[in-house]
Parts: sequence; C-alpha cells; structure tokens
Amino acid sequence: MAYTIEQIATALGAKALGAVDMEIDGLAEPADASARDLALAMKPEYADSLPKGAARAAMVWDGADWQALGLEAAIISPRPRYAMSGLTTMMDPGQGWADGIHPSAVVDETAELGAGVTVGPLAVICAGARIGAGTVIGPQCFVGTDARIGTMGFLREGVRIGARVRIGERFIAQPGAVVGGDGFSYVTPEKSSVEQARQTLGDQGDTRSQSWTRIHSLGAVSIGDDVELGSNCTIDRGTIRDTRIGNGTKIDNLVMVGHNVEIGNDSLLCGCVGIAGSTRIGNNVVLGGQTGVSDNIFIGDNVITGGGTIVLSNIPEGRVMLGYPAMKMETTMEVFKGLRRLKRLFTDVADLKKTVSKLNPSD
Repeated sequence: MAYTIEQIATALGAKALGAVDMEIDGLAEPADASARDLALAMKPEYADSLPKGAARAAMVWDGADWQALGLEAAIISPRPRYAMSGLTTMMDPGQGWADGIHPSAVVDETAELGAGVTVGPLAVICAGARIGAGTVIGPQCFVGTDARIGTMGFLREGVRIGARVRIGERFIAQPGAVVGGDGFSYVTPEKSSVEQARQTLGDQGDTRSQSWTRIHSLGAVSIGDDVELGSNCTIDRGTIRDTRIGNGTKIDNLVMVGHNVEIGNDSLLCGCVGIAGSTRIGNNVVLGGQTGVSDNIFIGDNVITGGGTIVLSNIPEGRVMLGYPAMKMETTMEVFKGLRRLKRLFTDVADLKKTVSKLNPSD
C-alpha cells in the first residue's frame, strides 16, 4: 500500500518537508532505495550512502540538511529509531494468510472462538480452549485443552500453547515458540550426589548412583498483556503454581524460561538467555544475550546484565552486571584489564627473579 510523505509524517507525529504529496511504497537502506522507497538515513553515516541508491525521500535526523543530500522530501523525527516502530507497522505486508478458519484446521466443538478469529491450515485447537476476538492462529499451531488467549493475538507458524495456559491481550509468538511444556524436575529416592555437592560446595561424599524419578508439572503458565515471544523460545509450566510472565515483557529467540519462574512487567530477555527454575525477576529488567541465571534466586527491578553474564546469586535493584560470576560492570571491567596484564606481569616477575639470582649467587 502506498502512502504520501505527509500521511506517513502525520501518523508518526513527525515533520514532513519538501514534496509532501510524494507517494512511498516501501522502506529501504539508503544504498538500496528505489525512487518509491523511503530511505532510512537516520544518521549522517547512513546518509553517506544515499548517492548509491535512487531515493527521492528519506527519514533523516533532526537538523539534517536534507536538500543538500539531494532529496526532494524528508521526514524528520526527534527520535528516528522510535519512529521506526510506527513506520514499520504501516509498511508491514503481513504473512499473506487468508482470513477465517481453514478447512484443514481441527477445532474442537467445545472451543470458543471470538469474532474475526483466523485459524490457519493444519492448526489444532483443543476442547475448552478460548480464543479472543481478532486473534490469528497460524498454520500448524497447537492450542491445548482449556487454554486461553486474549484478543488481537498473533501466533506465527508452529507455535505450541499447552493445556490450561492463560495468555492476555495482543500476544505475539514467532515460529516454533512453545508455552507450557513440563518443567525439568527430577528426584532420586535417596539424597543424590547433586544435592550433596551443592550442600558442600563440591564434595559428593559417599552417595551412590541412582535413577531419576520424574516430578510432574501440575501448574500452567500465566502470561500478561502485550507480551512477545521469539522463535523457538520455551516457557515451562510450573510444578504446582504457574510460571508467570508480566505485562509488556519481550522474550527473544531461543530463550529458555524454567518452571515456577516469575518475570515482572516490561522486561527484556535477549537471545539464548536461560533462566533456571523458581527464579524471580523484577520489572524493567534487561538480560543481555546468553545470560544464564541460576535457580531460586532474585533479580531486582531495573537490573541490566551484559552479554554472557552468569548470575549465581541475588542481584539488588538497579545494578548493571557483567561477567562470570556476575559482578558490577565496572568491577568486571577492572578484572578484565587485570587479566590482560597477567602475561606482562609474569614476564616482569621472571625478569626480577633472574636479577635477584644474579645478585645472590649463593642461591
């Protein structure tokens, strides 16, 4: 669908300049832009590539001399990257799925589907499930018995929602996300070597090898409003109580959330994060990619971890953490600097030993 520069700027709350009646069909990076694309030249370094493309209009930074860049029109936003949220929403062509319920879908007669629900090919919706109005269930999705999904949800291909899971409004799940698998919970008839080692910090004692017995997961998963899940992430159901995800939380690809975990509102879990069971995470927490979090600990509000951080103990609110084990970022950076100096330090010590040996021949 085509929009004029003025229509786009109005929708974004931005400023339109130049030929505001020019029509735009799509978005492109400056070097790849055609004459009907809006080039995304939001920083001076991006604008340097404009001559390589054919863009006549661009979104530029506040204060840019857009005419000197050879443009006929421009959109200026004080926060261009934030404006991209609305811009990409306008230009998203969607997945091209047809509305309505596909003939190959299996929908139990006791399931309740709200007005305007779409169910794609080969999807399965089980007994007692309730799907809110306007929600899209994509191809090959599964919605379990008595599960609840709120209005205006969007499940991409192959999403699995387990029995009795509760999901709020405007839920988005990317291909392959799984919500409501059983937790990883096993126990031995007698005290195990793992329990002994954990209690003694390393000593297994004389515990013997035993077989593991499964603990079933009787809880479910409760997810708030405006939550998004990335591709192939997994959220395990609770053992007795529900695993809980708060409103507005966004979870990236390949993230694993263990049983009984509680995550607050508006938190961000980046790719390959792993959270072990029964951990509590506060509001507005950001866990960088590949952060690992141990079980049964607490992370306070507004905590940020850098990529690859391993969290083994509680973190008070407001901390910025990095490293293995997680420490304050400034402390970890000093440790890293020290590590880089170690080789030089060893060389210096070796040289000093030689000097001392020459001064004391009897040694």
